[in-house]
Amino acid sequence: MAMEPHPIEGLMRTAMESIKEMIDANVMVGDPVETPDGTVVIPVSRVALGFAAGGAEFEVDKGEEETVFPFGGGSGAGVSVQPVGFLIIGKDQVRLIPVDANVIADRLIDLAPQVLDKIDALIKRSDQKKEQPPP
Repeated sequence: MAMEPHPIEGLMRTAMESIKEMIDANVMVGDPVETPDGTVVIPVSRVALGFAAGGAEFEVDKGEEETVFPFGGGSGAGVSVQPVGFLIIGKDQVRLIPVDANVIADRLIDLAPQVLDKIDALIKRSDQKKEQPPP
């Protein structure tokens, strides 16, 4: 005698199928957008997911021959999608631009090599001008 699946299995299956429909890879890493200069911008998000299912059976005695176990249950899920930033892929570099407003220190650290290169180039130009005799 084959056993029928428990009703909680149907609740869980329905909830999981709904979650699959809501979440796919494009939610976390969005579709790339190409700008006219060839730079590619890709949105990146953080996805959090919660899921719960539960139920109970109640024994109802309908005589000596038959005992019925009615089932009561429920399931639910929640999804949170939070933007993290944008991945910028340019000709010479790849950068992550965060959405969070409190990232000044991160931006300074990100830009530090570029700033140092520019300062170095200015110093070298200044030294070259000093070495050249006036006309």
